Amino acid sequence: MKTIIFGLSIILLAGCSMRDTVNIEEMTTTQAYDLSDKDGDGVIEARERCNDTAKGAAVDNYGCGQVKAINERKEISILFPNNSAFIAPEYYPQIEEVALFLRQYPTTKVTIEGHTSRTGTDERNTALSQERANAVTAVLAERFSIDRSRLTAIGYGSSRPIILEQTPEAEIRNRRVVAEVTGDDTTTDMRWTVYSVDEQQ
Repeated sequence: MKTIIFGLSIILLAGCSMRDTVNIEEMTTTQAYDLSDKDGDGVIEARERCNDTAKGAAVDNYGCGQVKAINERKEISILFPNNSAFIAPEYYPQIEEVALFLRQYPTTKVTIEGHTSRTGTDERNTALSQERANAVTAVLAERFSIDRSRLTAIGYGSSRPIILEQTPEAEIRNRRVVAEVTGDDTTTDMRWTVYSVDEQQ
């Protein structure tokens, strides 16, 4: 009797085992979302909305680069000869700093402002400040290969002094060239990775 019960138990167990094996083989799964990250920005394709984000840019939850406004002003300490717009080569490294910034943020533009002291006539100061601003933009374009469409030169003459005193020291400070870089560009902050997707609405 024990032998019959033992035999039946083996048959039943084998039957259950075969049933389970068949069920497992019949089960199929379908990947509902594309979990790859083709552009390497840390956001899965199922969530990706921007495929042309700048490499290394910080991205939002959907792989779109975060945009920041750029408005940088930098005074360029160039000592021009009296009544001249000649730029000595020793001042080129300062202009190169502006060029490097423009290369780092390729959608920006720069306005070079020329300013003079209040000695001399207004007409001559306006013309001289324009010549000096033009000279800086020429160095940016010709020596550092910045596209001229990104460069603007404006001469303000003596109309915008930064020191109102009329001393020799003040007039030296008022003779200046300022680079103002403006525009929007993508940031290059740390990125974060998303592994989830929104529910379909």
